[in-house]
Amino acid sequence: MRSVLHLDLDSFFVSVEQLKNSSLKGKPLIVGGTSNRGVVAACSYEARAFGVHSAMPIRMAKRLCPQALILRGDYDSYIKYSQEVTDLIEERAPLFEKSSIDEFYCDLTGMDKYFGCMKWSTELRNSIIKETGLPISFGLSVNKIVSKVGTNEAKPNGTINIPTGTEKSFLAPLSTNKMPGIGKETYKRLSFMGVRTIKLLSEIPVRLLEREFGEHGQTMWEHANGIDYSPVISYREAKSISKEQTFEQDTLDMQKMRLILLNMTEKLAFELRDSNRLTSVVTVKIRYADFNTYSKQMKISYTALDKPLWQTVQRLFDKLYERRQLIRLIGVKFGGLAYGNSQFNLFEDTAEQISLLKQVDHIRHRWGYQAIQRAVHDKEVKQSDKAHEQDEKK
Repeated sequence: MRSVLHLDLDSFFVSVEQLKNSSLKGKPLIVGGTSNRGVVAACSYEARAFGVHSAMPIRMAKRLCPQALILRGDYDSYIKYSQEVTDLIEERAPLFEKSSIDEFYCDLTGMDKYFGCMKWSTELRNSIIKETGLPISFGLSVNKIVSKVGTNEAKPNGTINIPTGTEKSFLAPLSTNKMPGIGKETYKRLSFMGVRTIKLLSEIPVRLLEREFGEHGQTMWEHANGIDYSPVISYREAKSISKEQTFEQDTLDMQKMRLILLNMTEKLAFELRDSNRLTSVVTVKIRYADFNTYSKQMKISYTALDKPLWQTVQRLFDKLYERRQLIRLIGVKFGGLAYGNSQFNLFEDTAEQISLLKQVDHIRHRWGYQAIQRAVHDKEVKQSDKAHEQDEKK
């Protein structure tokens, strides 16, 4: 049987802030956008007691917990501490996966014969706490889904071992909203059907769930029954992702090039969100008909959101482009990658932007990337061209 460990740093952003400033410990603390239009990226357990949770609009969090301290996060610090934990796990784990900035899976299959999975996991956790000062919880079970649910039940700063064969009995009494992959809307639909516990969900015929929820119905049934065959994927830190296109004929068609650049940007941004990553460096590349190649890059705040990335790509393209020269190739690259929340720029985006982005990504996941796309309007092209002309005059 498999043995899979799931590790999760507790309230990671908050814990880092408290580590940097001990006076923040024990206080209701919110990390996120500091304006009323911002959102909560993370909150302390003291703030959660008032009903505050991540992705909640800051204005609502303030109403629920007026005494909360609100900090705009320091993502560079979070990356630094995340890397420290990653290094400690990499030194010890035979096989591990970094699924987000603060979550890890380790495949410990076969280790019971020589050491003991629970003993090894406990010692790893103790090392992380001792060397970084950060609280961390873990769940140990036969697969990723049960281990992750176990970790959530062990929080804050706790551990749990779900012995082989007890997965269903462990999951049975829990609410369906505690199952990863069951979001707010799915939970509402299940509740309307009278299905509020994982036990009831596990007993529903698969065909009925597929009829109501499509392909996701099969996955929901498997997870409710403690079944998950997904492997622990060996951790490899990609430094950048990019896309390029060479034209069959060299071109000066600005609208065509902007449409292609937009498509590249949105595809790369979707790839970032799909892999729980953010970018902090954007590069645009142009190759002219004479094969001379130029590129410009810009460092930005960590994000995976289409809008700021597209604005940056346009700005870089306008700086690169030289009038009356045919273009042979254009490309976009996102670098400075880091694991982070896949849905939004942690400290700037509004709740409305997050909601729209989630819906777009949901449609693309279900029906394919081409199911929904944004167009570059003539007005947008003209505005960009006008801005470029003004820059040239300066």
